[in-house]
Amino acid sequence: MSSLSVRFVAVGALFALTIPFSWPSWAATKPSPGTGFSDRSISVGAEFIIDPVTGVPSTDLGQDVAAEDPNQYMADVHCRSGGTDTPDRGCLTMECPAKTPGGEEGTPVIWRQAPKSITNPTWTDYPAVSGPTCLYDPEPENVLANIAARILNDFRQLPVNPGSLEAQPFPHTLKGGPTNFYATTGEQGFDVTILGQTVHLTATPANYTYTFGDGTPLGPTPAAGYSIPETEWLNNETRTSHTYTDTGNYQASLTTNFTGTYSVNNGPPLPINGTLDITTPAKTIHVWKTEKALVADTCQENPNSWGCPGVEDR
Repeated sequence: MSSLSVRFVAVGALFALTIPFSWPSWAATKPSPGTGFSDRSISVGAEFIIDPVTGVPSTDLGQDVAAEDPNQYMADVHCRSGGTDTPDRGCLTMECPAKTPGGEEGTPVIWRQAPKSITNPTWTDYPAVSGPTCLYDPEPENVLANIAARILNDFRQLPVNPGSLEAQPFPHTLKGGPTNFYATTGEQGFDVTILGQTVHLTATPANYTYTFGDGTPLGPTPAAGYSIPETEWLNNETRTSHTYTDTGNYQASLTTNFTGTYSVNNGPPLPINGTLDITTPAKTIHVWKTEKALVADTCQENPNSWGCPGVEDR
């Protein structure tokens, strides 16, 4: 009985958030009882572009329409937790002790929000933050502006993990057949101290650029790809798969574009005006060709048959 033998042959050695940022502004009023600070509030707004596929902000995804956050935010001093100067509401008690010996005490505040479209709005508690928090700065009216001025540089210094570029099949794939590539990175959060404030930064993968090593990259694209079962490797073409047209050894890599947000002392998440690009180390993809022939025996029956391991070309 004849059988079909397939031999795999390795050949050669080849292979933005467009954010017009509204700087914090303080409205000075009368001093807060017992705090040593004047009653002031911080207003922060932001405008950015949303990717309709991923829903995340980005600097340049080819979109023409910017989606504006409808709300404005305010860090209201603790003694004005009711949003008015009514004296009989009293002051909630909260300690903001100095973080360092001899340092300045913090200012207790409550984060609030209101629609931008309303003049002199009624402020409501920001729902993502329950209760008061502290701002630490000798001039607390400047703290958000000072952080905003440097936040992009701090964002780009974070130890963001780019993940890895995976390929199926790997490390050997076939000429003329789809090779499935996908990314493994995800959203990452970091807690840092900036100008004495506790700042939470979030890095979110927004776009991916795949470099396959043969001069035909893919992206930027929001598609991270995904793993597929081994039975589908040679006949399932995904959004991130690639077909090599020549045998050889190719260096494949992935560049991930991260957008970011930051929150000061549990305040509302604000978009970072800029992005971070990280490229993974290259992986070598060995592209082989296939040859087919009819033979009399299988490799189990005759280890010296054509196409069996260790048998030279004939």
